[in-house]
Amino acid sequence: MKPEMVFARIAAPTLVVVALASLAGAQQAAAPGSAGAALQVPATTGSAAQAGRGGARGPAVVSPEVLPDRRVVFRIVAPRAETVMISASDIPASIMVPVQSASPAAGATPAPPGTVPAAPPAAPQGGRGGPPFTKSESGVWEATIGPVVPGAFRYVFQIDGVRTLDPVNTKISESNTATWSLFYVPGLDVQDVRDVPHGAVATIYYSSAVLKTTRRMRVYTPPGYESGTQKYPVFYLLHGAGDSDDAWTSVGRAGFIMDNLIAEKKAAPMIIVMPAGHQPAMPGTATPATAAVPGAAQPPAINPFTVEFVTDIVPCVERHYRTLTGRRHRAIAGLSMGGSQTLDIAFRQLARFAYIGVFSSGATLGGGRGAAPAATNAPPRPDWEATHRADLDNSALKKGTTLIWLSTGVDDGLITNTRATVELLKKHGFNPVFKESPGGHTWINWRNYLGEFATQLFR
Repeated sequence: MKPEMVFARIAAPTLVVVALASLAGAQQAAAPGSAGAALQVPATTGSAAQAGRGGARGPAVVSPEVLPDRRVVFRIVAPRAETVMISASDIPASIMVPVQSASPAAGATPAPPGTVPAAPPAAPQGGRGGPPFTKSESGVWEATIGPVVPGAFRYVFQIDGVRTLDPVNTKISESNTATWSLFYVPGLDVQDVRDVPHGAVATIYYSSAVLKTTRRMRVYTPPGYESGTQKYPVFYLLHGAGDSDDAWTSVGRAGFIMDNLIAEKKAAPMIIVMPAGHQPAMPGTATPATAAVPGAAQPPAINPFTVEFVTDIVPCVERHYRTLTGRRHRAIAGLSMGGSQTLDIAFRQLARFAYIGVFSSGATLGGGRGAAPAATNAPPRPDWEATHRADLDNSALKKGTTLIWLSTGVDDGLITNTRATVELLKKHGFNPVFKESPGGHTWINWRNYLGEFATQLFR
C-alpha cells in the first residue's frame, strides 16, 4: 500500500499516535518531542549531571533558570573551555548585558520587588554583544541577562567558537537548517500555559506530487476535535525564511495562543495548518524556477511552493480533516517570507480565501532580515502587480474578501515594502487594515500579530 500520511500527535496529558499509512511510511514518523505546542511543559529546566574532565561526573546545573524578576541565568559545565558565549534570537541587545547580583551589597537599600538594579554597559564580546560568562573552580560557566520581556526565545552556546545546544535543556526549536535551545519567560496571559482546555498539534507527513518528495507540516486542532464530529474552518499559517514548519508551534507558541483565545471566546475554534515553506531541490536537479497550477491558466514563474500549496497541501488537509469548505471558511497568513508567499497564493487563488494576513512583509520582500536570498545572476522577478492583476481587478472577488490585515514594526527593514503593498491594494479597490507596531523583525511581534489576527477570523 502506498504511504499517504502519518500522524504523530501530542495531546496533553497523553501521547496518541495514529498511523494511516503502510509500515514503511509509519517508520518515518517524527520523534514525539518534535510535535511541539500542545505539550504542557514546566516553566524551567530541571537539573542534570554533565560529564566533566576524564569522564567523571561533573556538577549538576540548571540552565536556563528563569528568575521571578525575569532575569535569565545560563550555565554550562565546560572545564576545558577557554571561552563561552551565547547567541540568542530576538532578545534586544540592550538587555544582553550583565546584571548585578540579586543580593544587595552590605548596607545597601534593597530594590523594590520585581525591579533589577542598573548595571554598567558591557563591552561587546567577540563582536556578539552578549553577556560575559564567568567560570567557577568546578568548571561551570555562568552568565545572566535581563530582565527579559515575556515570550519564547531561541539560543545556543558558542564554546571556543563551536555552536553547542544547551545540554541540560530539553526544549528545542527547529529552523530550516539548525536546531536551537529554547526558553520561555512567562507573563503574557495569551501565551502562557494556562489551566484551559488544550488542543493538539500533529506532525503530518505527506507525499508532494509537485516536489516529488515526502514533506512535513504541523496541524493544530482545537480542544474537543478528537471526541467530536463538528467541522471547522481552516487557517493556513506560513513561517519565514530560514525557519521550518516547527517554528510557529515552538518559538511561535501558536498552540498555546489559540488554546487561550478559544477558552476566552476571543477566537473561533479552528484548524491551523503550518506547512514547510522552503522547497528542497529534487535529487540531481535544481529546484524548478517555474511551474504551473494544473488545470489553471497561470502566468510564468510561479513559486513552486505556491503550486504545492494548491496541488498538495490544501487537498491533503481537506481529505483527512473535518473541514468546512468554501471561501468564507478559509484564511491564510504568514510572516516575512511567508507573508510574501501568502500574498502570492491569495491573489492567484482569491476565490479560495476570505481572510488574508501579512506579518512583517509585503508583495515582494525586497531585502531585510528574513528575506530569501536571491540567486546569483537570477533573472529579475516578474512585476507583482501585473502577475496578479486578474484577481486584483476582479470586482466579484473583492466582495467576498472579508479582511486583509497587515502589520509591521516601525524598526523593521521591510516596513517600506509593507506600506507600498498597502497602497497597491488600495489602488485596486481593496480596503486593507494596516497597523504599524513598535519593534522590528522578531518573534516578539509575530506572536502578537497572530493573536490579534486570529481574533478576527470566521466571525
